[in-house]
Amino acid sequence: MTVKMKTNDIHLIRRLTAGILPLLLFAFLPLSAQPSWVKKATKSVFTLKTFSADGSLIASSNGFFTGTSGEAVSSFSPFKGAARAIIIDYQGKETEVVSILGANDIYDVARFRVASNKTQPLPFCQTTMTEGSTAWLLPYHETKNLYSGPVRKSESFMQNYTYYTVALTSPEHTENCPLLNDEGEVIGMIQPSAVANDTLSYAISALFADSLRISGIGFNDPVLQLTAIRKELPDDLQQANVAIYMVSTRNDSVAYRQLIDEMIRKFPDAPDGYTYRAQESAARGDYAAADADMATAIRVSKSKDEPRYSLARMIYNKYVYLPDPPYENWTLDKALSEIRSAISDNPQPTYRQLEGNILFAQKQYQEAYDVYMSLTATPLRNAETFFSAAKCQAMLRDTTAMLALLDSCVGTFSKPYLKEAAPYIWERATARREAGKYREAISDMNEYEKLMSANINESFYYIRHQTDIQARLYQQALNDISEAIRRNPKETLYYAEKASLEVRVGLFDDAIATAQECIAIEPENSDGYLFLGLAQCMKGDKEQGIANLRKAKDLGDPQADSLIEKYK
Repeated sequence: MTVKMKTNDIHLIRRLTAGILPLLLFAFLPLSAQPSWVKKATKSVFTLKTFSADGSLIASSNGFFTGTSGEAVSSFSPFKGAARAIIIDYQGKETEVVSILGANDIYDVARFRVASNKTQPLPFCQTTMTEGSTAWLLPYHETKNLYSGPVRKSESFMQNYTYYTVALTSPEHTENCPLLNDEGEVIGMIQPSAVANDTLSYAISALFADSLRISGIGFNDPVLQLTAIRKELPDDLQQANVAIYMVSTRNDSVAYRQLIDEMIRKFPDAPDGYTYRAQESAARGDYAAADADMATAIRVSKSKDEPRYSLARMIYNKYVYLPDPPYENWTLDKALSEIRSAISDNPQPTYRQLEGNILFAQKQYQEAYDVYMSLTATPLRNAETFFSAAKCQAMLRDTTAMLALLDSCVGTFSKPYLKEAAPYIWERATARREAGKYREAISDMNEYEKLMSANINESFYYIRHQTDIQARLYQQALNDISEAIRRNPKETLYYAEKASLEVRVGLFDDAIATAQECIAIEPENSDGYLFLGLAQCMKGDKEQGIANLRKAKDLGDPQADSLIEKYK
């Protein structure tokens, strides 16, 4: 049967066909109309696996390359607690993660390096995607089925970066895969969805992830300590030096040595790494290795003065602090030669100070004194400089000059004194005491006591007690020896000194009581019986006194005989 169609029906069918055919064709486009860049971009995406120290798997995620020398990004969470990590590329090849380049725990992003210098990075989109434009999700090892959706929202964060919301349901196991634009430029990194089958996907700026760097001071960042994987030195030499210092404060000698070796590999033409390694070798007693590294440091350095100064200081420190066993190549003459070469290149006051120290160690006191005094006309005019000059004059036996220099030394501080002045005040007190200037010495000791009251012990009060006696300040002397006893009530020497002074000033009853305390603490100590017997004799009780003096004699006291003869 033939069906005749009206003209209007024919036109309707044509219009419907014109609308339906493109839709039918579009339904089959994913295989034929996927972007041309897919095959190349697939080489940039990988799977990341992290492991604990015992080899057990911690986490598995994804990531992608951002540089040609193994630089890559992923989330930071898998690295927490990890001692080792690998990536598996599009060919199934495993490559070790060798270092962390940066991390941000707030946005859960990590930048790291793998052991390859031939990696295929994704190109970056330098502009912000507009709302409505298409974004493509590229899963790991996927060349056939790509997922796309329009950008719903572009939110700015940290001023220069964008957080994207895309109308796209991310398939399972695609977290940290790249999100790209129509040109194949990466715009972001997909973050894990908080809700299953979420119709929206979220991506953090790829530029932000690639911007992560570890600064020098950041080497002690608690976040970075959450992973045991090595942290890579900064590319800037100054920042690398800060990093070396920060690691040195952690008392982790293995990590410190590893970082020094990395510094030498990263900056082979800078002297810094060789100097650090030389210092570490010298600390272990390997002076030959230290000497070789310092020779290299001097050779590669554009300014020879600094490594020469470092070498001279190492030699001097060994001579002063670790003279045995000697290392024949490191002598004070060599140290002096190196520091004078450094001074010739760059006459820094610090270099001249070391020259003075070396001359003093060589017992060339006049030359050392001349160097120290020359420094008083430089920014190194400080207490240490005057003190060093004073030591030279002490060795030259010029007490007057020494005391004058110690006055200048203390004079670099202003009253009220701070604790920094305390060591120099004590040195001047000692010098004044030895020079017979007892009251001036006591004045310094009093200042020292004010500054160091929380740190001084009974020895201070014993020494000041002796100085008090020399200055004939007997009541103060009694107070000081009593304080020494209070701080250390088991030391019989202090009781003997106190009893002796009490006898001297006629406090016989007090002397008897003090001597008896001494005997109670240490019955075999002759001092207690000696001063007990002496005090009793001087008080008039010769019978008891002589009996106690005889006990002192029996215990071996050499003074007892003459006192027995005097009072019997």
